[in-house]
Amino acid sequence: MSKNVVLIGFMGVGKGTIAREIVKQSDIFAIDTDDLIESMENRKIKKIFKEEGEEYFRRLEAKTAKWLEKNVKNTLISTGGGFYKVDNLNKIGKVVYLKSSFKAIIDRIKSHPNAQNKLKKRPLLKDLNKAKKLYESRIKDYEKKADIIIDVENKTPEDIAKEIIKKAKIEKRKK
Repeated sequence: MSKNVVLIGFMGVGKGTIAREIVKQSDIFAIDTDDLIESMENRKIKKIFKEEGEEYFRRLEAKTAKWLEKNVKNTLISTGGGFYKVDNLNKIGKVVYLKSSFKAIIDRIKSHPNAQNKLKKRPLLKDLNKAKKLYESRIKDYEKKADIIIDVENKTPEDIAKEIIKKAKIEKRKK
């Protein structure tokens, strides 16, 4: 088994923030699928969506997923909101779904000091009504794909990280 832990959940739920917190508390290395795709394409996700469209981006996610499955071990992988659709998700590692209500996700983004950029960076959040429909269409799928479900609402990133470390059996940082 690869011993990878894959964080999935709706965009803006805090996958990157929680991944950074897990890294602080453990000895695991972390990577982000959106960062990998941006490096591979040498352009931002927003630009990829604008220039090539969502279908092209999903193909890049599938290519990234295949690479992760073959080449990445003992790593925490935070993913984009739609990455859960890749065919080999469960072959990449143990899947942890970060669960939150749509309202809490939007509130979290809007309360961030860099809120404008956070919203701009996510092309699928431009229209909140459409985004809410997308969120509702994904909830059941996130739950089906998950090995572990973590409710992140009203919890600090530190507490969420502790819970994931315990449930996913990630080795804690040695003092």
